[in-house]
Parts: sequence; structure tokens; C-alpha cells
Amino acid sequence: MQRRDVSLPPCPGQCGTITTLNSGFNAVNALKNRYKNSAADGAGPTRSGVRRVTVGDDDAGVRVDNFVARALKGVPRSRVYRLLRRGEVRVNGGRAKPARRLEAGDEVRLPPVAVASEPKAAARPRDAAWLKAAVVYEDDRLLVVDKPSGLAVHGGSGIALGLIETLRALRPGAPYLELVHRLDRSTSGCLVVAKRRSELRRVHGLLREGAVDKRYLALVRGRWELGAVVCDAPLATWQRKSGERTVGVDADGKAAQTAFSLVQSFPEASLVEARPLTGRTHQIRVHAAYLGHPLAGDARYGDAAFDKAMQALGLERLFLHASSLAFERADGSAFMASAPLPADLRDVLNALEARPRPRRKRAGRGGRGRR
Repeated sequence: MQRRDVSLPPCPGQCGTITTLNSGFNAVNALKNRYKNSAADGAGPTRSGVRRVTVGDDDAGVRVDNFVARALKGVPRSRVYRLLRRGEVRVNGGRAKPARRLEAGDEVRLPPVAVASEPKAAARPRDAAWLKAAVVYEDDRLLVVDKPSGLAVHGGSGIALGLIETLRALRPGAPYLELVHRLDRSTSGCLVVAKRRSELRRVHGLLREGAVDKRYLALVRGRWELGAVVCDAPLATWQRKSGERTVGVDADGKAAQTAFSLVQSFPEASLVEARPLTGRTHQIRVHAAYLGHPLAGDARYGDAAFDKAMQALGLERLFLHASSLAFERADGSAFMASAPLPADLRDVLNALEARPRPRRKRAGRGGRGRR
């Protein structure tokens, strides 16, 4: 396998715009709209006082941002990060970065904030049917959901409930449900949810060690002629005034590695498999663009002309799907879960396959001149 690093030329593609639409199940779309509007139906926000919470053994190793988000239920994630940036959340009397891991005995100061009452949404039969269809694996310690594109993994600004809140609403008797990792809202595919705190900590440890094999399918611009390649370009994140995060290649950024390999080739596009060996924000999208092959439907890092051509074939969102993941269970057995490519993305591939391929020019016959 080849290795590519920051000596590569920058991505020649031009960033453009494309509207990312919800895809998949009508029930999911109705569910999202109902939960988004349901916030107005509950009681108004209440303000809690300063709290000091001592971290127990069960929360040892949990990230500060996840701990605070769980403690301040009803507060959007964006607000949690703002509290951390301003130093209103303190760990043992000092400021703490979101990614800091807590230890048993740490004291966390939680500031007084306006906490919105949780929206009350009763599970309906079609909601339960969607959940049953979306769960691709489940046991007593974890479950894997085939997340549709357009559904956020958790609630935040403008989103009353995301996937994890939806699961909790539909399973009120479940003692514990927490996201093990995240997927961007526009990305579909395998998402792991822990049903026990001990399992959450264990899989988080595997993720930090790079022991979770995550694989994605992505449609990229142009013919892929790089073979099997690892992109090592370091990535840095910038915060826009709007609060949006933008990621780019930067020599002073954090180490990042993504392995790419060709799955299927078309005249104007290629289906590739991407394996993120690290877990940086937007890593696959930025590395693919850096290699000169931006993802189809990527409004932030993509190519407007290529996106328009793919829209003509029916693509209405980012072509990125978390197809499988694998890791070792606590008992040493191998675990693997997979989610098939959604119908909307399969249709785009079928449309590409059906397009007539350009004919190759036949070489002229060589011959000797008359003597």
C-alpha cells in the first residue's frame, strides 16, 4: 500500500454548493419534524444553580464534554462547548478542554444554565417499526443502528431530538443508552450505541487505540488511479463566526490517516472504500479532496460542477456511507456489523453504470510506404 503525505499537491477541485436533503424513510422525516416542533409543547426552561459533582468510578475515562452534556440534559451541545470555552465548567477548580478524560474523584463544577424541559414524544407504531428496521444488530451490551442521512445523531441547535434521544423516547425502560461514536448528519450507515457504561468505556478505549476497523463507501470525482493509498496529511480545524467548523490540511495540524482503495470505476467518478485510521472531524472528506478526488455532494469541500452532474443522476445528498465496523469483544470474540448501501445511493451507481462509456479511439494501422 502506498503512503501519501503533505507533499501531495493541493486539491484542484473548486468548492461549490449543493443542497443536502433528508433521504430514506418517510417515517424518519416525520419523526424528525415532530420532535423538532415538540419542544414548544413542553414547559418553559428552568434555571439550575451551581452544582459540584464528584466523578465516580463508572464515569472514569469519560470525556468532559460528554459528562457535562449528560449532566445538563436539555442543553444543546453547542451551548455545552460554549460553557467549556468560557471556563464556566471547571474540573478540580481549573479550566478543562472538551476532550479531557475525567478520573474518579475529580470534582466538576456545573454552572447555572437555563435547561429546557425535555420534549415529550410518545412512541407511535410507525416509529417503533422504523426503529426495528434500523437496528442491524443488538445484544445486552450494545446495538448498531443503520442511521439514515439527514438525521442528526443527537439534539442541538434547532434540533429538539436526534437519533439517540429518539431511541430513548422509544425505549423508556432502557436503563442506559449512549452514543459510542458519531456520524455527520449527512452521512448514513453503522452507528454504535452502548447499553452499558462499561461497554461504552471499553469501546472508547479501542477507538483511542485504533483497534476499531471502520469502513466507508464514498463516490469521488474522476477516475481513481492512485491504487491503495494512505493519506497522512495533518488536519486543523477552524471555527467560523457562524459556529460552523471547517477542516483543512495544515502542517501544524493534528496527525490524521485515511486508507483509500478503489471499488468500482466509472468514466467521470469512482466508488472507493475509505478506512479512517484516526478519528478527525471531516477526515475522509478533506483527505479525499486533498488527493484531488472530492466526494460527490459535498457542499463544503466538494466541486460544484461535479456535484451538479451527479445531481442530474439523482444524487440529493453527500455520498458517504458507513458500511461496516469491526472490533474485538470483551470475551475475545470478533464482532462485525454492516449496513447495505441505501437505495438512493445504489440508484446513482446504477445510473452511472447505465451511461454509455466513451469509445476508445482505434489506433491507426502501421505500414511501410511504397518502394
